[in-house]
Amino acid sequence: MTKKSNPYINREISWLSFNARVLQEAEDPTVPLFERIRFIGIFSNNLDEFFRVRVASVRRMVDFGNDETLIGNIKPEELHEKIMETVVSHQKRSQEIFRKIIQELRRENILIIDELDLSPGQVVFVKNYFKEKVLPNLIPIMLSKENKFPYLRDRSVYLAIKLSRKDRPEKFAYALIRVPNISLSRFLVLPEKDGRKYVIMLDDVIRFSLPDIFPLFNYDHFEAYTIKVTRDAELDLDDDISKSFVEKMEASLKKRKVGTPVRLLYDKEIPEDLLTFIVKKMKLDSDNRVPGGKYHNHKDFMDFPEIGQAHHYYKRLTPIRHKELKQHESILKRLRQKDVMLHYPYQSFSHFLDLLREAAIDPKVKEIGITIYRVADNSRVVNALLNAIRNGKKVTVVIELQARFDEEANIYWSNKLQEEGAHVVNGVPGLKVHSKVAWIRRKEKNAFRNYAYVGTGNFHEGTARVYGDDGLMTADPRIADEVARLFGFFKHNYRISNYKHLVVSPFSMRSIFTEKIDQEIALAKAGKRAYMLLKMNSLIDPEMMDKLYEAARAGVKVRLIVRGIFGLLTELNEVHENIEAISIVDKYLEHSRIFLFGNGGDEQLFISSADWMPRNLNRRIEVACPIYDPDLKAELREMLKIQLRDNTKSRILDNGLSNTYNRQDMEGRFRAQEDYYQYIKQKHQVTMKIYHNPRCSKSRAGLKYLEENGYQIDVRNYLKEGISPEEIKSILSKSGMMAFELVRTQESLYKHEYKGKSIPDEEWIDILSKHPQLLQRPIVINGRKAILAQPPEQIEKIR
Repeated sequence: MTKKSNPYINREISWLSFNARVLQEAEDPTVPLFERIRFIGIFSNNLDEFFRVRVASVRRMVDFGNDETLIGNIKPEELHEKIMETVVSHQKRSQEIFRKIIQELRRENILIIDELDLSPGQVVFVKNYFKEKVLPNLIPIMLSKENKFPYLRDRSVYLAIKLSRKDRPEKFAYALIRVPNISLSRFLVLPEKDGRKYVIMLDDVIRFSLPDIFPLFNYDHFEAYTIKVTRDAELDLDDDISKSFVEKMEASLKKRKVGTPVRLLYDKEIPEDLLTFIVKKMKLDSDNRVPGGKYHNHKDFMDFPEIGQAHHYYKRLTPIRHKELKQHESILKRLRQKDVMLHYPYQSFSHFLDLLREAAIDPKVKEIGITIYRVADNSRVVNALLNAIRNGKKVTVVIELQARFDEEANIYWSNKLQEEGAHVVNGVPGLKVHSKVAWIRRKEKNAFRNYAYVGTGNFHEGTARVYGDDGLMTADPRIADEVARLFGFFKHNYRISNYKHLVVSPFSMRSIFTEKIDQEIALAKAGKRAYMLLKMNSLIDPEMMDKLYEAARAGVKVRLIVRGIFGLLTELNEVHENIEAISIVDKYLEHSRIFLFGNGGDEQLFISSADWMPRNLNRRIEVACPIYDPDLKAELREMLKIQLRDNTKSRILDNGLSNTYNRQDMEGRFRAQEDYYQYIKQKHQVTMKIYHNPRCSKSRAGLKYLEENGYQIDVRNYLKEGISPEEIKSILSKSGMMAFELVRTQESLYKHEYKGKSIPDEEWIDILSKHPQLLQRPIVINGRKAILAQPPEQIEKIR
């Protein structure tokens, strides 16, 4: 039972408020149009997972007659009713937003049309597409009172169809068709006409073609309405000791696919008789029904066809290369000199991949360890590990089979890695391994040295492009040796160590962070400056929230940046003056956890894989890592400072869950994600000057390489602007080249005027300045170094 003295916001209600912030992005007219479509998709996908997991849990409590008072002082049945009421409201709002987006698309000459809008030419195109691509993927099912109702797949869209005759409407039949979602795109782009682009939903292609699907029946009137079922995604693992954990997981995943329905989403225009028939046959409770619009599975809009123009999308921010990590130079050697912090997506995940690749082929590296929670489909991380195995390294992979909705993928990777010879640890009994750590053991002189990576996000090159995360690469024995000890625990669960530097749950994280808060409370009570700045995804652990209430009452300044679930009531008496909480929802998903404690002026700063939720602190292996390097602490502190200043994408986390935008009275526009990118760019980006000829393919390749690798570029179109003898002398000095090496000997001017002549360097300099078309390209300069960038990869030699 939670303490009655400290009220909280309910977890599920708080999460719905977070998803409302996502919907705000879809509604925001300053967000590019196609990104707003994507946010509609994210909102829908989030809601699906919420129903599969959280609503399913609440529903089970109601069904079992559980009358426990939940966090937020609410009973399960009341909570279920409030969830459904809020969801219906959000669904209506999302449909209104979507209609407005469709209108705005139309103004941009991009039309989403339905089966009633097709022109004669489009009819021919749609009919051909249906016959060739769609019809072979359809399995129409006739429904009747006598036959068993077919199983409806979780999160798939179905068309519930009523077939009848116009002259005898009392004679009708029902049918069901699943809209294909793997073999075909949900969207069909029609031929462009008169400068207009057209898109039709696959649902409407099927609606248009219903007479071709049911030609044998004597019906001439067809109605089709979308329905979708969301099922309970809880995994029930049996306790048969004769089965391996992998076998139990595989069996449980099969059961999940036929889990109890927790929501029927249906087109609100569906005839009452058809809806009643479906509900009765599926034996659904009335409170699991959610009316919606004509289309479901808006999550598919995350993959809406990219037929827009540049201004319809966010401007891509090219990841910046870390200034300390140069291509073709040893990362391990660099880490022996200095810790390196990577900030995704502002910096490139390829640096971590390069670290793994280097370790895989370094003959002195003896062992590599890594924890895997989620990885990309065609994971380059796993490929690097496989390469290490083939190079004779011992590879230990701790792979969490219970990573929700990634269980099947992780079972596949577990088997694949084991087949190749990796030592695979399928989690820790009774605990989920959620930490993001990697370890390298290398023989150096007469001993072994440990290297480590500790991060806040998954080893996933896909999410590293869209999730805001941080990762520390280090050879500092205080950190790296303790990461090595953690892998010892993964291999032998009885070896539980005491960690002096790492903060590891469930062993010590709660107690250590409680101590840090207590230190701030003691400072405040002593009349000294006391503060903490905490950034995380979710804050709902009652004990930790009680500590924050206590700190605020004692006079500690508590500033919180919490993206998702948030349980504190910040406007209570005695705490509102000292607690400030915001949430940032923007183009990237805020995912990093950073904890800063004032510590009497000697700030302590940690990055962590853990939120402050009971599951993270009690039931998961999580790692928080202290940051000791002053330069890296400054980078993280600057991030927190920039986020607190945001007045464009940050919302106030108040008692009423109003999602009011923060600091609207502040002069100037501050947007944390863009501002932090500029900060990283200014600090890490190398400026390259390129002498460029836009008509030359080699020069264009050099410019493209610079752009794709995130360099600041100073482009000199020397054919148009000219090039002085002094500039050429500077190039020669910085490159170590002779003047004649810069001459394009294939040019006709050279062949007619200069070939075979003995010309000194000084004279060649004047000739090249007078006739810049003779100059080799592209020439790239970085400060005191210059190179002829043929091929473009040569540029890395002057970083």
